[in-house]
Amino acid sequence: MPLKADLDAIDWKILRELQQEGRITNVELSRRVGISAPPCLRRVKRLEDAGIIRGYRALLNAPALGLDVVAFCLIGLNHQSDAELKAFADRTRTWPIVRAAWMVSGESDFMLHCVARDLATFQAFVIEELTSTPNVDTVRTALTIRQVKDEGVVAIG
Repeated sequence: MPLKADLDAIDWKILRELQQEGRITNVELSRRVGISAPPCLRRVKRLEDAGIIRGYRALLNAPALGLDVVAFCLIGLNHQSDAELKAFADRTRTWPIVRAAWMVSGESDFMLHCVARDLATFQAFVIEELTSTPNVDTVRTALTIRQVKDEGVVAIG
């Protein structure tokens, strides 16, 4: 599949470094990618303006904050019209327990990544929120045991 952006080797190095360490200074970033600071800053700005770099955020340690339950929910809807899919997608944005959501193909329509303080909180969400949401037909859950890999979202050579 062709790239949707015209990136050279330096751009890829910048993306790799920023994905590993988003708080790196421009001076250190420019040193690591092998160019001077001003063009490095211009490249980062261009990547931001093009929407390739969507933003920056801190990665928090959920268990250290008392959020010990991570689960995935596979949701099947009764009807998959555009309006119904959009309505459910909009609804996912109102649930703080849902940290990420994807519309998927196959037997389910959505996959939700959920993080909760404890099992009771997660169960209450599933029973009181998900199953009572209009147009929801099936809810299948999978509790995680242990995270074994946590890399950046985009694999960069």
